[in-house]
Amino acid sequence: MKALLLENIHPEATRILTEAGYEVENRRGALAESELIEALAGVSLLGIRSRTQITPKVVEHAPDLQAIGAFCIGTNQINLKSTARAGIACFNAPYSNTRSVVELAMAEIVALARHLTDKNKQMHDGLWDKSAAGSHEVRGRILGLVGYGNIGSQLSVLAEAFGMKVLFYDIADKLALGNAERVDTLDELLERAETISVHVDGRAANAKLFGADEFAKMRPRSLFLNLSRGFVFEPAALAAAVRSGHIAGAAVDVYPTEPKAAGDPFHSELQGLPNVILTPHVGGSTKEAQVDIGRFVATKLLDYLGTGSTLMSVNLPHVQVSPQQGTRVLHIHRNVPGVLARLTQSLSTHEANIAFQALNTNPEVGYVVTDVTSARPGLIQELKEIPDTVRVRRID
Repeated sequence: MKALLLENIHPEATRILTEAGYEVENRRGALAESELIEALAGVSLLGIRSRTQITPKVVEHAPDLQAIGAFCIGTNQINLKSTARAGIACFNAPYSNTRSVVELAMAEIVALARHLTDKNKQMHDGLWDKSAAGSHEVRGRILGLVGYGNIGSQLSVLAEAFGMKVLFYDIADKLALGNAERVDTLDELLERAETISVHVDGRAANAKLFGADEFAKMRPRSLFLNLSRGFVFEPAALAAAVRSGHIAGAAVDVYPTEPKAAGDPFHSELQGLPNVILTPHVGGSTKEAQVDIGRFVATKLLDYLGTGSTLMSVNLPHVQVSPQQGTRVLHIHRNVPGVLARLTQSLSTHEANIAFQALNTNPEVGYVVTDVTSARPGLIQELKEIPDTVRVRRID
């Protein structure tokens, strides 16, 4: 069994997969579509981060691929529908780097409020400017969170510990932590908050969430942070708001277009602006987070290949399995009427003694896990021949 890990995934993942018997190939950068298709020949497990794009064409030309691990939070780089239809399980790490992102955001809020980047540059340039002009404590100031998921809610708690008042806006019904206050509209949040920090997911509806109109609605001399997705804001609009003085400072970690590999050139309208912190998509790039991500995702991949468990899969129905009893048969099929009836008929025809069975569906596919302690020969082949079968696998 071969595994391919791209984009400099932490060695912890390699260690875990190697100890499980996989032949692991590591590559530092992302691969273009044609390169990825070529590299996936004979590969069962693929590990990526945010830059490698899993397109329907890639899925179509990867018949050996059984599972994909996104060693990050986001999965918008993976075409989840096409992978589900091909029976390729996908997993991510929704919690592992949460604290790292939150700590960076909090540090940047303090740094922007104190104009530390400007002070630092002046000192390196040989200028001593001991002044409190434009410098503020964050205590008592209002933080507005756009998105109150794992990262937004944890930043809420940390910001309150710094003495900030927290408002948040989310389209989902979320329980407020501590003294955080929910607001009903994004416009209300922009009008009231002195610092805006964006923590939304990669759904298409969040594209260009912040443009010229939204920056104009923010309070004069407020701060803006985006550590979520690059496509949620328009860099040119933010740069214009900073140049005009309406936005007093900004911190950005993700961009609409990002270089594919370390050392590649980077260009942005935000470069060279005062009190603007630009970081190269390193919100979750701490040693602790990367070790945990490597361990978590690699373990999820092995659980799926070894037991059939799809708990926390982002594209296949969730099925929790019990300890294996006999031969385990995994059947992935299109979610259409009649397939389960045919599956049951085949099991009966082959006199399969069922020790355990669990199943679930989503709009794309159904997934059935069956443990059989005895069955006539030919069961697996007959299951493969059921109409609308996507993939059949056995674990002995």
